Amino acid sequence: MNLDTSIIGRKKEIQKLDLIVKSKKSEFLTVYGRRRVGKTFLIREYFNYTFDFTISGLANAETSQQLYNFDTAIGKQSNLIYATPSDNWLMAFQRLIDLLENIKHKERKVVFFDELSWFDTQASDFMMGLEHFWNSWASNRKDILLIVCGSAASWMINVLINNSGGLHNRITQKMKIEPFNLQETEEMLIAKNCVLDRYQIVQLYMVLGGIPYYLDAIQPHLSTPQNIQELLFDKSGLLKNEFFNLYRSIFRKYEIYEKIVEVLSTKNEGLQRSDIVKLSGIGSGGTLTKVLADLEESGFITSYISLDNKQKNIIYRLSDYYTAFYFKFVKGGQYQAEHSWINMIDNPTQRAWQGYAFEQICMDHIGQIKKTLGISGVQSINASWRGGTTEKSAQVDLLIDRRDQVINLCECKFSLDTFTIDKEYSEKLRSKINTFKTVSKTKKAVFLTMITTYGVDKNKYAHLLVQNEVTMDDLFG
Repeated sequence: MNLDTSIIGRKKEIQKLDLIVKSKKSEFLTVYGRRRVGKTFLIREYFNYTFDFTISGLANAETSQQLYNFDTAIGKQSNLIYATPSDNWLMAFQRLIDLLENIKHKERKVVFFDELSWFDTQASDFMMGLEHFWNSWASNRKDILLIVCGSAASWMINVLINNSGGLHNRITQKMKIEPFNLQETEEMLIAKNCVLDRYQIVQLYMVLGGIPYYLDAIQPHLSTPQNIQELLFDKSGLLKNEFFNLYRSIFRKYEIYEKIVEVLSTKNEGLQRSDIVKLSGIGSGGTLTKVLADLEESGFITSYISLDNKQKNIIYRLSDYYTAFYFKFVKGGQYQAEHSWINMIDNPTQRAWQGYAFEQICMDHIGQIKKTLGISGVQSINASWRGGTTEKSAQVDLLIDRRDQVINLCECKFSLDTFTIDKEYSEKLRSKINTFKTVSKTKKAVFLTMITTYGVDKNKYAHLLVQNEVTMDDLFG
């Protein structure tokens, strides 16, 4: 397929699609990822909006409505006419087979189902119909490319990819679409003629993350604070009520999912499972396990293993930037006055939030950090850490525990200028390093690594303490 220049990033995904298209057998590709992350856009752009059959599921629709939608799509995309509507999905998929068999070209026939999970309504035979279509017909040919896409990542994995029935091990390809990193975000903004510097791009990322749909709403003539004000605080802001659309369109029992992310929003450094149980009132059973797994697979939370590798010490952190910002500043309406966000610039509350958001950005750009440190090829465990003795406790933003017998103890600092380590902070750093060494009992070398916006002032304290530096520009690498 011809690569459209409007596709930003997605190089690995495009390379994979190139290989799939050239395959000599029928392929069943599942594409999943967080809502608004650009799954549908990628597939449509790659195939130049040209499919042999395409359809999108209807949100919150009944089986009869989904079948009517399917029959209508068949009618619009073929010359086939049927006297009666489809009574069930077996009949509907047979009509799809009729459509594809009537196509005379010898090229690969591309079928695209968007929002697949929405077709799987309660007590319907949709999965039976899909299984029958693939197992009895499509897989026996060499010219079918079936692409199914969905935002309900947990459904895509549990019901489709890990299917234990007729589709067990029948998915031939899978592709998870991740949010843009900082470099791809910059590329998209440049394509929109935005002239924001990297400091403002990082500030924007703290609120919107690398979600293409959100970034596409940025207005080039506005600054980052002005864009945030307009999108999230003005009465008609595009993303003001996005939170309600986000979870309710993906999870059927959305209340429990919203409760978990709200609980996690109260602790920037994250919570252990026992803390989540205590604060949410949700029992520590299978339901909580499923909800945490669903949220993580859908890209809203991230679990960080502990260095002791004990399951009970895993820390869950709210890693979706929009959700974290929503609970901090949008929910409750306390910051809804005119120009409220713009007037909060350099406010202590905003500075504290930026500090934690920058930590999350660093955690999401481990690859770029390791590249800067020259250890891209070194295996590592990347974790956050907290612990202490009876006298002292400490918390580490990010640890990179390397196979080459070194641990990078990373301090993430977001500041408007070069960061200065003074006497008081240098003592805190020494205490933190000593506490970590004492509690972890590590025999590895511990390198203090400063990750800052514009670097560290080379004073005597920095000279004595800091082994490595990573700057904001490195995160765009």
